[in-house]
Amino acid sequence: MHKKSYVTVTDLFCGAGGSSQGAIDAGAEIAMAVNHWRLAVETHASNFPDTDHDCADISHSDPRRYPSTDILIASPECTSHSLAKGKRRKNQAQLGLFEKSQPDPSEERSRATMWDIPRFAEHHDYAAIVVENVVEATKWVGWRGWSQAMADLGYERRVLSHNSMHHQVPQSR
Repeated sequence: MHKKSYVTVTDLFCGAGGSSQGAIDAGAEIAMAVNHWRLAVETHASNFPDTDHDCADISHSDPRRYPSTDILIASPECTSHSLAKGKRRKNQAQLGLFEKSQPDPSEERSRATMWDIPRFAEHHDYAAIVVENVVEATKWVGWRGWSQAMADLGYERRVLSHNSMHHQVPQSR
């Protein structure tokens, strides 16, 4: 039997490919890249022509339609976890008794993209998973449940925080 001599990666929420490039620099092969935004997929395909691509809403995609790989890298949407929209996040647990406003459905859906990771992990049983997001994701009301779901699937969690300004990037994030 012929064994492969490289590590394969699936990149969910691939964007233009920053995480994919990091994986390649570490010696991996990007086998599959998925994003819901056609421009992101076209850009990723231009940057990584040997990778298979799919333009699909990951939250509505069956993980069985994608090949299994050794590693999953995922960058679920972060703007609804952070101050990136220019407004402070309210407590996400529930509305107060006298509050009139309802949660923004698009913000709730944005945060829910975190749940696509355990969905894919349950089917593919990756050797490792790397999730890139903002620090504020750990303050999300669903963080403990999400972390427990990943632990129940056999994954150990390590949270690492890096600020881009410490890596020659002219912004603090």
